[in-house]
Amino acid sequence: MPGETKIHFLNTAQSDCILLESEGHFALVDAAEDNDYPAEKPHLKRRGYEQAVVDYLLAHARGADGLVTLDFVMGTHAHSDHLGGFDTVILHPEIRVKRAYLRRYDEQRVFVFERLRWDNNEVYTQMCDALHKVGAPITEDFNGAKTQLGAFQITFLYNENEPRFPKYGENVNSVVLLAETGKTRVLLAGDMNYKTGDERRIANRVGKIDLLKVGHHGLVGSSSAYFLKKLSPRYAVVPNSKRKMYPDVKWKLRHVAHAEVHTTVDENGVVAILGDNGEIKIQSGAMPPGTPNSRR
Repeated sequence: MPGETKIHFLNTAQSDCILLESEGHFALVDAAEDNDYPAEKPHLKRRGYEQAVVDYLLAHARGADGLVTLDFVMGTHAHSDHLGGFDTVILHPEIRVKRAYLRRYDEQRVFVFERLRWDNNEVYTQMCDALHKVGAPITEDFNGAKTQLGAFQITFLYNENEPRFPKYGENVNSVVLLAETGKTRVLLAGDMNYKTGDERRIANRVGKIDLLKVGHHGLVGSSSAYFLKKLSPRYAVVPNSKRKMYPDVKWKLRHVAHAEVHTTVDENGVVAILGDNGEIKIQSGAMPPGTPNSRR
């Protein structure tokens, strides 16, 4: 309904795509896996969801002018299962993007295996080129920055680019987004993990929340016990299926956070409808019946 404040967690298999909606304003956090892959890296051929993302935006985010206007898009980090679909979204003739939040990708921050085997630089460059083509400005330095989206107050958080040894994958550079409306608080954890202490720092800064988008698809390396206990979310949404979640993460969500867990694949998309005082209503089945799921 018009004026409602919602977070749409799309079913894009084991990849992230989240639509923020409040008082007729929209923003897109990540845009899921795409079908593109570098010719010299055929091992990266995966099922893409860019058309499903576009179709969802056109169905749920059109304005009175018939167009989809995104106040901002934000890419959490330079992995194809987060940035892959952005070029398709940005260049679509019925979608307008006002601004982008995207950290500059630096290959020297990640270990050599990932640089050689994955397409981080390619998906980052495709997103930047699309944004330049439509004239949407890119904000690259935004740690701690705040912006308003309807009734949402948005805060962006991430670690800084301090040199570190050993080097890790791009997940440690993931942006985390805190969305607050009244007293209701939601943390979208991207693919942040606990390898460089980021979960502890973020948890100490953020404190108690109501809903957590679980980091790194519920896989190993994220969602430490300290992080979940400090945040203590009542609800958790995982962009994955329950059978693919790491057993330790499932156990901690249940026994440490005591959260009600929802998975985007098993429920074919999840929508959280937010009130101002911690009220959250969860709806399943956001995506059309028959949405294909990846088997990666």
